[in-house]
Amino acid sequence: MSGEIIGILGLVVLFALLAFRIPVGLAMVLVGIGGNFALSLALPYLRFEPYLHQFKSLLWNSVANYDLSVVPLFILMGYLASNANLSRDLFQGVNAFVGKYRGGVAMSAIGACAGFGAVCGSSLATASTMGRVALPELRRMNYAPGFATGVLAAGGTLGILIPPSVALVIYAIIVEASILEMFQAAIIPGLIAVLFFIFAIAVIVRIKPSLAPEAVPMPKAERRIAIRRLIPVLLIFGSIILGLGLGLFTPTPAAGIGVFLIFVYGLYLRRFGEGLTVARIKESLLATAVTSGMIYFILFGAEVLKGFFSRAGLPEALASWAGSSSLDPISVVIVMLIALIILGCFMDSLSMILVVVPFLWPVLVEINGGDYVTAATAAFSMDLNELKIWFGILSLIVIELGLITPPVGLNVFIISALAGDVKMKETFKGVMPFFGIELVRIALILTFPAIALFVPRLLSG
Repeated sequence: MSGEIIGILGLVVLFALLAFRIPVGLAMVLVGIGGNFALSLALPYLRFEPYLHQFKSLLWNSVANYDLSVVPLFILMGYLASNANLSRDLFQGVNAFVGKYRGGVAMSAIGACAGFGAVCGSSLATASTMGRVALPELRRMNYAPGFATGVLAAGGTLGILIPPSVALVIYAIIVEASILEMFQAAIIPGLIAVLFFIFAIAVIVRIKPSLAPEAVPMPKAERRIAIRRLIPVLLIFGSIILGLGLGLFTPTPAAGIGVFLIFVYGLYLRRFGEGLTVARIKESLLATAVTSGMIYFILFGAEVLKGFFSRAGLPEALASWAGSSSLDPISVVIVMLIALIILGCFMDSLSMILVVVPFLWPVLVEINGGDYVTAATAAFSMDLNELKIWFGILSLIVIELGLITPPVGLNVFIISALAGDVKMKETFKGVMPFFGIELVRIALILTFPAIALFVPRLLSG
């Protein structure tokens, strides 16, 4: 049996384990070790003992990376913001401006998801936090249940792209791209997503007014308070995004500044009986440790799995096939994106980034260096670094779709669990318009790469 066949069988086993809800990191480690043992039996020159020796340093090498220090800081920033109730202030502040329109509360939820996703960096955490904040208000205003949960599930996906984003960090490390440039490239596509989602809500409630009630303007006194509470939140979130976008500081200092500002403001809010208490700070630290540990273990599992696939020769075989095929470069990219959409029905976003991207990127590298694929760089005016950035933004947008795509749709599961009495089928129906508009955004960035590359080119030039 050839190494490539064993590699394909290992990939099938990995997907099977993930389908049975085996933890991602553990599944990767099991398949990596088991696959290498199978290789040593089928191909005696690939000895098993030397492979095992790498474990003495592999775990350390997987996580002892300065770029990864940004991950626990961004996670802590998100938990502190949530426990300080900044998500509530953000939602109510945005609602003070757009709540007077039909569907305005739903639009406020999208705006708040974007803002909180920017500081949190996690789609699942954004969906969970904003679901707790916005869902009661949407219910109180008598929004259609499926529409309300659909809006929140879709809004949660904004957390994966709007910088700072843990997913962007992981992708950048995998393909050895600049984290800062990835953050810069995500700004315009992220803003487009927010505007598209708000536009979709406006169109939906106009076509079907029964989904959203007539708007009730916020009382002036309540509106003043909401706006006053919004200003410091916008200053904190805005300083992080603007500093990253303009290249004033790199991601790790940005995360450190964000943690410090939110911590100080959270302590200040204790004067009003709110903000960060000792218990909430402890809760944030423990939750950060658990989440970061999970991510680091998944990264370790990805290294184990990558070693198996590399020894099996699977990425090289795939790259060689793509390089010798008659497909034009853009067709190869489209096939990859379709594969990501399909896999998103069965895998969570982090699994897709760590398992699938290491397969796809070598194919793009092979294409980029091939005889016919130089047409790709010529057509889009991209060098290899820009290709990393452009494909990263595209792939992460597609991975977003997995969070709202049946049968997995992790954001849908989270929001449905929070709603309790709303059937998951209704929530999936509610996210379909947003799924469609995301396809439009993908088509735009695929056709006009400058949408993603404009900010990095501007700041590097």
